[in-house]
Amino acid sequence: MNSPDARELILLAGERAIAERGPDVALRDIAVAAGQRNNSAVHYHFGSRDGLIAAILERHQPALEARRTELLAAHEASGAPDSVAALVGILMRPMFGIPYAEGSTHYGRFLEQARAHPAVGGPDLHEKRWHATRVLIDRLYRVMPELTPALRRYRLRAMSTVMFALLADYERQNPRTAAERIDVQDNIIAMLVGLLTEPVPAATVARTRR
Repeated sequence: MNSPDARELILLAGERAIAERGPDVALRDIAVAAGQRNNSAVHYHFGSRDGLIAAILERHQPALEARRTELLAAHEASGAPDSVAALVGILMRPMFGIPYAEGSTHYGRFLEQARAHPAVGGPDLHEKRWHATRVLIDRLYRVMPELTPALRRYRLRAMSTVMFALLADYERQNPRTAAERIDVQDNIIAMLVGLLTEPVPAATVARTRR
């Protein structure tokens, strides 16, 4: 097996350092943690702090999107109607496994720390690499007709914040058995579904229609 190259080592070290110390951690500390003698190694490989954060996010995106595409195709083939539960499950379930199968150890905690960064909080969902996510968000928007457009947008934004926090907690818990992992995963998805589907007081709906 080939040893990780410098770029891969920096991605792993950056993920962990940002997860543990926040996005403002010194780049030279990341370089040292990655075993790089050159303190400017992050700038050499990624151009800037923003470039590193974007690269950590994008590292798993191809596999995540491919798996979401597969799950979405299976959902469509089943003939089942779209629902918040089905769509949230397709969006979330790949995140429980793929980053860790690809070598990450702190991906959820990285997302929790860096979620306000433009590369994490505001990806261009119209780009091809985010195609499955864009489709899922569009469909989630459509299956909440009881909410006003403003409330739907607000809840979908809130869902991403809560999703990252719950994924970080999942990492910290580190369930040991398959049964424990499934139970925690199902509970996280149920909480996200609840966030999107909890009825809104009529007065709130009326105000958001103004």
